[in-house]
Amino acid sequence: MRFWPRLKIWLPAIAWACLISGLSTDTFSSENTSGFLLPVLHALFPHASAETIELMHAILRKAAHLAEYFIFSIFVERGLRCGADGEDRGWRLRWAIWAVAIAAAYGSLDEFHQSFVPSRTASPWDALLDTAGASVAQVVRWLWYLRTTKGKVPRNR
Repeated sequence: MRFWPRLKIWLPAIAWACLISGLSTDTFSSENTSGFLLPVLHALFPHASAETIELMHAILRKAAHLAEYFIFSIFVERGLRCGADGEDRGWRLRWAIWAVAIAAAYGSLDEFHQSFVPSRTASPWDALLDTAGASVAQVVRWLWYLRTTKGKVPRNR
């Protein structure tokens, strides 16, 4: 199997993993994101109380976990399902399971990394959110596959 074509297939997953790692730095800590998100939320919801705005900020940050790992899982599954020539080999349950497992492991490592960043806290709940986002992505991917193949059951290869 040639290295460069295979790497090209995996580049979106690798790039997204790097982005996730960048988002786990001090720059994107709750304290720092509140500096630009809270004013936006205040502008969008001028009559909301400070507590409501803080809650919205927290919800946005948790939704980001779901979205980050939803996308990461799609990219990982793409890397697993595409051949070295870029051929899409359909959908397989084992690829979906591996994509979720890889995303869950990366989410756990990311939380471990955050334990060393003074302005961040490591949370097993965030790792669970990451895994949930990856799992939802694979359910969506499976439903998309069924829709585009008119429900044909994939043959094992």
